[in-house]
Amino acid sequence: MEVMTHSSTFLLPKISGDHLPSLSYALVLLNQRLPTFAPLIWKHAQLRICADGGANRVYDEMPLLFPREDALDVRHRYKPDVIKGDMDSIRREVLDFYVSLGTKVVDESHDQDTTDLHKCVVYIRDSTPDIDKSKLCILVAGALGGRFDHEAGNINVLCRFSSIRIILISDDCLIYLLPSSHYHEIYIQSSYEGPHCGLVPIGMPSGSTTTKGLKWDLNGTEMRFGGLISTSNIVKEEKVTVQSSSDLLWTISIRKKE
Repeated sequence: MEVMTHSSTFLLPKISGDHLPSLSYALVLLNQRLPTFAPLIWKHAQLRICADGGANRVYDEMPLLFPREDALDVRHRYKPDVIKGDMDSIRREVLDFYVSLGTKVVDESHDQDTTDLHKCVVYIRDSTPDIDKSKLCILVAGALGGRFDHEAGNINVLCRFSSIRIILISDDCLIYLLPSSHYHEIYIQSSYEGPHCGLVPIGMPSGSTTTKGLKWDLNGTEMRFGGLISTSNIVKEEKVTVQSSSDLLWTISIRKKE
C-alpha cells in the first residue's frame, strides 16, 4: 500500500521537512473568526482566496492582529488574490476596496447547490494546472466554529475531494482526511500541536483500524458511530502511523502561544 505523509509544517515560521514532500499551499478564508496565526499561513500560501464574507474577516480582523500598525497599511498588505462565492455576505465597501487593489472577483450567485468552500476548492483545482495535485495542500481557515451545519458541510468537502489535501484549521485544532487507499505517516510538530488527538470514521464504519504512536493505540479495532470512536487520544511519539479499512478524519489540538 502506498504511503502518504503528513506534517503541519505550515504552523512553523519557516517551512522545512527533509523527509516530507514539498507542498504548494493555497489558503481559503471563510466567514468565521480568523485564527491568531492567520498572517503565518497567509505567508506560506501562494494563492489566497476569500470565500464571500471571509473578505470581511480579513478586512476587519487582520488589522487587529497588528495593533501597532496602521490598519490601512495592513489591509493593503493582506490583499486576497480572489474573492469567490455567492456574494450574499460580503459588504459593499469591502468588495469595492479589494477590487480597487486588483483582487479578482468570481461571482457564483447562480450556483446555490454547493457551499462557498466547495466553490473555492474547485477554483483552486482548475486554476492551478501546473501544480501536481498530489503536492497541492489547501489550508482552510474559518471552517470550524459557528453553525454546525456549516461545519458539517465543510467536512463533507473533505470527503468529496478526497484526492486533494485539504486541512480545516481553527485556533483550537486542525482536521483532515486520511483516505483508506493509503498507509499514513503523520509527523507531529510537537511545539505547535498536540497532545490531544482523535480518529473518527466518516461516511461508514471502519472495520479495522491500526495505529502506532498514540497513548491508546488501535489494533485492528472496529470504529463506528454508536460504538467506539477514538476521541481524546494522546500523541506519544513524533510519528503516528494509521492504517484503516475506511476513510478517517484525523484531528489534533493546536497549542496556544503566549
